[in-house]
Amino acid sequence: MSLSTVYNPKAVEEKWYQFWTKQNYFHAEVDPKAKPYCIVIPPPNVTGVLHLGHALDNTLQDILIRWRRMQGYNTLWMPGTDHAGIATQAKVEEALAKEGVNKYDLGREEFLKRVWAWKEKYGGTIIRQLKGLGASCDWERERFTMDEGCSAAVRAVFVRLYKKGLIYRGSYLINWCPKCQTTISDIEVEHDDKEGNLWHIRYPYADGSGYIEVATTRPETMLGDTAVAVNPEDQRYKNAIGKEVILPVMNRKIPVIADAYVDMSFGTGAVKVTPSHDINDFEMGLRHNLPQITVIGFDARMTSEAGKYAGMDRYQCRAALVEELQAENYLIKVEPHQHAVGQCYRCDTTIEPLISKQWFVKMKPLADPAIKAAVDGDLVFVPERFTKIYLGWLENIRDWCISRQLWWGHRIPVWYCQDCQEVIVSETEPAHCPKCHGAKLEQDPDVLDTWFSSALWPFSTLGWPQETAELKHFYPNSVLVTGRDIIFFWVARMIFTGLEFLGEVPFKQVLMHGLVLDKYGKKMSKSRPETIVDPQDIIDNFGADTLRFTLATGTALGQDQRFQMEKVEGSRNFTNKIWNAARFVLMQEDKEPHGNLVDDLHTSLLLSFSTGETSQIPGEWLSLADQWILSRLNQVIVEVTRFLERFDLGAAASLLYEFLWNEYCDWYIEFSKSRLNQQENLLERKIALAILTRVLRQTMELLHPFMPFLTEEIWQVLPHHGESLMIVKWPESSQRLSNEKAEQQMSAIIEIIRSIRNIRAEANVPPSKKVTAVFAGSQIQNDMLRQHIDYIKNLGGLDNYQFIAADDPKPEKSVSAIAGGVTIFIPLAGLVDVARERERLTKELAQLETEYVKVASRLESPAFSSKAPPQVVEKEKEKLTAFADKISKIKERLQEL
Repeated sequence: MSLSTVYNPKAVEEKWYQFWTKQNYFHAEVDPKAKPYCIVIPPPNVTGVLHLGHALDNTLQDILIRWRRMQGYNTLWMPGTDHAGIATQAKVEEALAKEGVNKYDLGREEFLKRVWAWKEKYGGTIIRQLKGLGASCDWERERFTMDEGCSAAVRAVFVRLYKKGLIYRGSYLINWCPKCQTTISDIEVEHDDKEGNLWHIRYPYADGSGYIEVATTRPETMLGDTAVAVNPEDQRYKNAIGKEVILPVMNRKIPVIADAYVDMSFGTGAVKVTPSHDINDFEMGLRHNLPQITVIGFDARMTSEAGKYAGMDRYQCRAALVEELQAENYLIKVEPHQHAVGQCYRCDTTIEPLISKQWFVKMKPLADPAIKAAVDGDLVFVPERFTKIYLGWLENIRDWCISRQLWWGHRIPVWYCQDCQEVIVSETEPAHCPKCHGAKLEQDPDVLDTWFSSALWPFSTLGWPQETAELKHFYPNSVLVTGRDIIFFWVARMIFTGLEFLGEVPFKQVLMHGLVLDKYGKKMSKSRPETIVDPQDIIDNFGADTLRFTLATGTALGQDQRFQMEKVEGSRNFTNKIWNAARFVLMQEDKEPHGNLVDDLHTSLLLSFSTGETSQIPGEWLSLADQWILSRLNQVIVEVTRFLERFDLGAAASLLYEFLWNEYCDWYIEFSKSRLNQQENLLERKIALAILTRVLRQTMELLHPFMPFLTEEIWQVLPHHGESLMIVKWPESSQRLSNEKAEQQMSAIIEIIRSIRNIRAEANVPPSKKVTAVFAGSQIQNDMLRQHIDYIKNLGGLDNYQFIAADDPKPEKSVSAIAGGVTIFIPLAGLVDVARERERLTKELAQLETEYVKVASRLESPAFSSKAPPQVVEKEKEKLTAFADKISKIKERLQEL
């Protein structure tokens, strides 16, 4: 077998994914004798397409699954999609609008048929894309949050929580999205700081004794005010408490009340209280038994309670009302004010807090065990700092509003008897009322929050509420991998439902990763299309492995990463580097002479060593470079495994990059070439080839979880055992191959070669021209270098060399460097024209100093530093540092000359 001249990711990826699927490698069966390792995929929206967040999340999961599979675990990566209530319904409604109809024209039943048809047509896109990414999920077990099994679990959970008194229906202030026309939970509200105003309004005392000044950011809601509140400790208002004021425009009397919630330092220290349109005012209203007057409706227009402003849009009302307040001398002043505005996470519409009858989950009894699990260490967050964030939310949690005014989703399993008003909560649809036996039953029209079904994902996908073999074997899951942005939406909810219904946390560890930001460190946004990178484009143009490796190496525990095309190109170059190294090794195999020139026993032993059947060959066969690369590989196996164990996947990927690119390709292959090219000692050639092969094969095994396609393609053409790299045993370290002395010696030799190359480059010595080197070190150092001088001669371009004691006189007219514990001198005589070189460097120095002054002046200018974009300023600073480094080096060089 051979490799093509150029790596073709598309052909390789299609070939191997089909092969893995056909061989059923992704599928897991319950095996009580095997140690289980289970991850459930964070289910993407069924109508979604792959974005960089999905790509990162699923790459990290696939790395863990492939690694544990190679370690012999019974691995299950459970795939599936989420029905995504609001998002999916919105997609279908958009399609209907193009046909000139809406959901009400169709009716609920027909509309839902259209949604299911949409799901069948477009719902598979993201699954196909995940397969293209290389995801080794058990696709035979693919689930959907509204499939029959998950739906049964949702109904069972609702009914059981209701019977325990943990689900109730009540009127409460909810977050209403006027565009989506549904309630959304607190954590689905995104708060963005926006420039607004603070209106100061005069509320006259009813007894004519003056007025109280109130400050508000939402003057239109004052039409529903039922009190003015001050802090009981505020001495400015001690005589106002208990009085009444006249509400401007509406001309009704409202009381001045005292409540500790009021912040004395905000505005005037007096606040208007509108219980129907602000959560804090709502709570205050309950404490003081205030009336609730709703002046803004579910369509974001003013209600009849708003008087003359009824029917107006809320913002039109604001403008008209402010005008009237000013005309009637109620408006004292208007101040610019930046404040947080709640927006719908789906459509960015400003949320309207409204009182509505909804279904809620009583959270405190569920939150307490979830808090205890984290405090007791039954649940571990990686990184640990997310534990504090998780606990902070649960300790201050409000009841969860779970009803949504949608048609697509899990319909609430509650029926109302139209004859006796009995409320029937049941897992199955009742035929008649259990109280009056009437048959006129109507099901609650609302559906459950999408996150309600997602919260059951770790156990509903394994067959709960049935006691299945899968549930017994794979629950609790091993780890959850997810983004930091859904720790409240999803993670916490899975934890408290798992504890409530199965008595165990749903997973022992939670790996939280950051977000993928644009190259400037900002969140990618649809409002800035130029910031969005389509991962499918990266896969199409560079290959899935390139995308995976870019995301993996950019990952630091819990930190966001900037996505830059330069990094993608770097990963593509890494792919090509590996490909070319593999082709080089295979070409040496093709050149291998056949016959009995070398003892067959030697050949057999070396083949066993290269394939991994044996980890030992005679020590006297190994050169220093052989001992070094085998020892380094041994250490890399240990470190990569350790990094994976502690979920530092980025560090593991970076280590493999450094080892393959620098140590294996740039050094060991180069060290081996002289042995591969000589024809006298064929055993030497075979030894070098066996070690090249073994190291490449084992490195492909280590790299496989990160770059599965490339590594499988290369592994298959190397000597190996087994039918696929995907199921081969994970490499293990061998103490026999560890050699600290060889590592130290080779490290010194490499450092010396680098220094010689740097001196040659700085002196403009052509690559073809040989140089003389003088080494000044201790007796031990000089003896070591003398023994292995061929490495330095071959890769440093030496024709002559000399060893002197460290305290011997320095050779005249030479350039020096310290490396590997010795001083290296390169005499310049005959290499460069010293006078001409000095002239060239002096001229270059003058140019650099001119550029340095220009950049420094620009950075010192207040006009530039205050007006230029941060990334431009940063680039100029980097330029200044680079100029300073070059200037310093040229001055040193001139001094040496």
